[in-house]
Amino acid sequence: MASTPPEPTPLPMLGERRERADAAANRRRILAAARKLLAEQGVEGLTMQAVASAAGVGKGTVFHRFGDRDGLTGALIDEYMREFQDSFLRGPPPLGPGAPPEERLEAFVAELVHLQVDHLEAALAAEGTVSEELAPAYAILLMHLANLIAEINPRLDAPIIAAYLLSAFAPPVLHRMHTHGEIDVPRLQQAALQLVRGIGEESA
Repeated sequence: MASTPPEPTPLPMLGERRERADAAANRRRILAAARKLLAEQGVEGLTMQAVASAAGVGKGTVFHRFGDRDGLTGALIDEYMREFQDSFLRGPPPLGPGAPPEERLEAFVAELVHLQVDHLEAALAAEGTVSEELAPAYAILLMHLANLIAEINPRLDAPIIAAYLLSAFAPPVLHRMHTHGEIDVPRLQQAALQLVRGIGEESA
């Protein structure tokens, strides 16, 4: 008799604060400046002074709004991850609900690889702020992966398998392969799919 998959763990949504129009405009300007600096100069160019100058605001405004560089890079990650999270929680299948978990898992890893490569400099900047606690955006990815794996094969230790998988798509790993190894996104995605297709197989 087949095992009944455990109930998926509900995922929290990345938060969006309500703010005044001028504060929101400042925030958008600062984040746009940070993205531009990362694209042009890489992680080394992302200083609070450089961001303030590029955004046309005082350095104090950047510190007040984001706290420090860790807070700024965290905001950059949240910005693009929020849309991705909405897609896998509420979007159309196969990434969103309605498809078999095996198809959702494949769609998830393919899109995650594409997303991380598209935002590689921001993702690398966030990697430099590693602490004992996983960043909220990545904690949500981990929970979603674990939920899908548990649905596909309840025998597996889903949280640990999910953590191993997520580390395979970490920004430094993708950076080494995509930037230095000159491996293109379709090839990276195909390899990611090959990596996850064994999850549905019965373990010995």
